[in-house]
Amino acid sequence: MGNRDRIAQAFVTARQQAAGLSPYPGEPPMTLAEAYAIQDRAIAIDGRVAAGWKVGRINAPLDATLGVNRLAGPIFADQIFGAETATMAVIADGFAAAEAEYCVRIGRAPEAGRTALSLDEALALVDAVHIGVEIASSPYAGINADGPLVTISDFGNNFGLLIGAEVPGWRELGFLDWPVESRIDDAVVGSATARAMLDGPIGAVAFLVDCLAARGQALMPGTWVSSGAVTGVHQIRPGQRFEADFGVQHVRCGIVAAAGNADTGRTPAQAGGQG
Repeated sequence: MGNRDRIAQAFVTARQQAAGLSPYPGEPPMTLAEAYAIQDRAIAIDGRVAAGWKVGRINAPLDATLGVNRLAGPIFADQIFGAETATMAVIADGFAAAEAEYCVRIGRAPEAGRTALSLDEALALVDAVHIGVEIASSPYAGINADGPLVTISDFGNNFGLLIGAEVPGWRELGFLDWPVESRIDDAVVGSATARAMLDGPIGAVAFLVDCLAARGQALMPGTWVSSGAVTGVHQIRPGQRFEADFGVQHVRCGIVAAAGNADTGRTPAQAGGQG
């Protein structure tokens, strides 16, 4: 088994078992192309439908080194939940974090072959924007510390998406200036606005069009885009509660440990522990 297959298989198996994984299961990728090739191989091995994509930021100085300031990873259909969901699962023996995010739904696909979209062109693809929470969790505890290429190789460190209420008047983009505050067990752990997120959630859509096109894929209608952590990546553990306050709206969830293979094949309602 080659390095790419070995890494992909190890991550898929560890995620299915909700088990920690150490050390990194192979030679870490050294290029974006190799990192996404591992991710694509893992998606194929996993076999589930990617109904969304998470977009994350690549910070300086690595953004200049890699020539890109964002990364992407799949969000599988059975890990997307509505606001009525009471709890979200993490891999307790790996890395776990929660992030306040704007969740963007794609209403139409970009024209075939079109890339490098302007913000207006990207906005025209969107048919809804909601508040939400991304769960970032991986079997490998060093996924963030080891940098963006390692993050990409394990599904971009995504383990679920909680979608809250729709943002009123989102087409006017006023929500970019909403004050957003994240809390863990009622303690504030981060605050910011989406205005500070590179070129914002719509810019994340434009990036994703290019990222997928480079991999021979298209951004399809109905796809959810978790557009990036507004207030930061907030490490969390089972038993804690996370709340994302968007000023006029909020979304919250408890954090529980994923149960491993017993969870395989669950419906979203069962996986999230409806309350």
